[in-house]
Amino acid sequence: MPSEILDIFNAHKGVVCCVGAGGKKTTMFRLAREHAGRRGITATSHIEYFPRKLKISKHIAEEDELLQLIKNDPSDCIAFACPSTRKGRHAGISVDNVKRFQEAGRFDLLVIKSDGARSRLIKAPAEHEPPLPACVDTVIPVVSARAMGKPLSERIAHRIDRISAVAIMQENDIIKPVHVARLLTSAEGALRNTGDAEVIPLINMVDNRQKQVLAQEAAELALSMTDRFNKIVLARMRDDDPIVDVITS
Repeated sequence: MPSEILDIFNAHKGVVCCVGAGGKKTTMFRLAREHAGRRGITATSHIEYFPRKLKISKHIAEEDELLQLIKNDPSDCIAFACPSTRKGRHAGISVDNVKRFQEAGRFDLLVIKSDGARSRLIKAPAEHEPPLPACVDTVIPVVSARAMGKPLSERIAHRIDRISAVAIMQENDIIKPVHVARLLTSAEGALRNTGDAEVIPLINMVDNRQKQVLAQEAAELALSMTDRFNKIVLARMRDDDPIVDVITS
């Protein structure tokens, strides 16, 4: 299973960035956990404190000091970020310095939280988002299947105005598979700032058969709307066996 997950998300090496909402950190931690090489975990946006249950090396410092800390750390897996005045959060590293950190850490795999969503289930990026580095190899846009069937509101969504514009809907409209498909395929949605990186969308939290049917419909619609990517992963990333399905074009 570890090899399958890394194969599916093209996460055997390089820089992998998670954007969107509904399971970015869970996906990052899962990929890092399954990888057998030297791994780095960080962010280019604010990130909640790294969980204590992560039995890995952790460093929080300003960037110059941080570079030296990870360079001299022999651990197989290192989580690192910068200090922040925000309660319960660390600041991300500069997007322009990601390559320096990758090289200093000698990471086989560097996974990065490159978006913020305030623990919501769905989001669309603002004009300044997401902060993706030029050296990114794979981008994983995440959306939660739990958002479908619910009204578009601040309770479940981050940046309602942007979702409305990208998905062509109004606040309080019920989120349908077609709205998720539009979000995943829009240059102003999940594809924003992805450049030439490989894009592998993830519809997460596919908790039951009903959610799977909705997620599959959203995936099939999205794949019919774009040639920017050729597969969408349906998953429950917290499960021991997380992959529900992989929908391909």
